[in-house]
Amino acid sequence: MDNMQQQFLEAGTLMLAGMVFVFVFLGVLIIFINTVLATLAVKFPDPIVSPSTRHNKKSKSKASGDISPAVVAAISGAVKRYRSQHGQDK
Repeated sequence: MDNMQQQFLEAGTLMLAGMVFVFVFLGVLIIFINTVLATLAVKFPDPIVSPSTRHNKKSKSKASGDISPAVVAAISGAVKRYRSQHGQDK
């Protein structure tokens, strides 16, 4: 029985040591990546986009890929008609 307790103690110690090692390694890795990114951000800053390019509502909706209300109404009507003809009223 004493041998089994000793093995459990050794296993727990090994598990704790492994968890501490992984925690420290990941912490050092995060610090290293942040310092590298900080030095790169100084050398290569993000471009600043000017908000002066405004579009009106109609051209904005077409540019973003929105569907016009007429198309939505036509599709809705077609779906409603199909469901009424095929007995799928919900």
